[in-house]
Amino acid sequence: MLKLYNTLTRKVEPFQPQDGNTVKMYVCGPTVYDYLHIGNLRPLIVYNALRRYMELFKGWQVIYVQNITDIDDKIIDRAIAEGQDTLSITAKYTDAYFKLLAALDLSPADHNPRATDYVAEMIKLIATLLDKGYAYEQDGSVYFRVTKFAQYGKLSRRSVEDLQQGVRIAVNEQKEHPADFTLWKASKAGEPKWDSPWGAGRPGWHSECVVMAQKFLGETIDIHAGGNDLIFPHHENEISQAEAVTGKPLARFWLHNGMLTIKGTEMHKSHGNFVYAHQVLERFTAETIRYFYLTRHYRKPLDYSEEALEEAEKAVWRVKNLLNDIEAEFSSSLITTQDQTPDKSDCTNSDRDDFLQRLSHLKQQYIAAMDNDFGTVDGIAAVQEIVKEAHRFRSRATGDDRNALKEALVLIRDLGLPLGLFKRQAQTERSREEELLRLLIDLRQRLRAKQDFALGDKIRQDLAQLGIILKDTPQGTTIVSKQIDQSN
Repeated sequence: MLKLYNTLTRKVEPFQPQDGNTVKMYVCGPTVYDYLHIGNLRPLIVYNALRRYMELFKGWQVIYVQNITDIDDKIIDRAIAEGQDTLSITAKYTDAYFKLLAALDLSPADHNPRATDYVAEMIKLIATLLDKGYAYEQDGSVYFRVTKFAQYGKLSRRSVEDLQQGVRIAVNEQKEHPADFTLWKASKAGEPKWDSPWGAGRPGWHSECVVMAQKFLGETIDIHAGGNDLIFPHHENEISQAEAVTGKPLARFWLHNGMLTIKGTEMHKSHGNFVYAHQVLERFTAETIRYFYLTRHYRKPLDYSEEALEEAEKAVWRVKNLLNDIEAEFSSSLITTQDQTPDKSDCTNSDRDDFLQRLSHLKQQYIAAMDNDFGTVDGIAAVQEIVKEAHRFRSRATGDDRNALKEALVLIRDLGLPLGLFKRQAQTERSREEELLRLLIDLRQRLRAKQDFALGDKIRQDLAQLGIILKDTPQGTTIVSKQIDQSN
């Protein structure tokens, strides 16, 4: 059974969708005023992987909603700074966002609502809060009355009394209480605005997500997720609005991922200690980036460095090299294998059976890890154990026994699928360089078969200069990229 840590209760709890087989999941999306930095990728990758795991291993349908915040102070400030209108800014960075998702090979959301398309619904929500006494109007702006909502602070564990001291609350003489938050902002000259019963203005950020979550998923959703920097005030303020209106929980489970750090300091654009995500994708593959994030538990902080990404890259290559080798052995690959049936074998049928049993055990170990608060760290560790077992078995097995390697190949690909790891590259997607490499390896094998070892060794040496190491084994030629020793 899948268990998830619920920020609301501070416990790991069994999770089942409330509506039969359908999970209703809302993940806070970007404010489109700039390109995303590497830290912004963590919730995108983590919750996309969780969604895929629930679909592939639990058999649930997941309705996945991720909003686009396309009206906000940051957007207005960027438009002023660049001398453009807000529509141009949001169009530019929304397009960049979707291109980034595609480059990361992340499954698209079922719905990507944009805040500006639902302003009428936000006005209706605010009017209801006013009618119920949970809000008040001052000079064309509307504020939520936190003292009216008895459970305010239940998600963040912050009391109204604590907030009374003015911690992190800006002074605003229009507010009845320092912690009261804005539902509707009166318009200023040159800013985007919509007509409302309280005058021209625009909705507050916290109202936007309430409306979009409930629009597509109903009054109570299964999972509401985002970074732990959103617990307060954003998610706290979502809860107070939604539950003040409906009297029902906005979400059954609240999931929050830890922040990305650089040398132990939290990454923020305001700190200047960030790297844009598209810049990282210029140096590392999407698969490497996903591996980097998923080998740290999603609730823990994660320190970013290029060295860590390089280690992730090597780890991915070790797995993919094994898969490529097995595939080459059992398909009509351009790589010509050597004698696959030596006269002597150290492998027995018992070895094959033990190998298959070990694969089955490691699959269950993977599922148990993933079911335990989405433990991708131990899940990937189980996959790496399968790789080690396959290397050991591959070095010993001969004849028909080697067919058991196919089981390992399929299993590794299946377990990697929710995580977006270890996918088979389609033939049509292979680069021209890769095809040339395979032709060179095929040529080298033919030269060796004709006893022309000098030219064969020259090809091997030249490839080594490019960082591509060839290893000749009784089962064929192994490609090792970036000088990674896959014998370990």
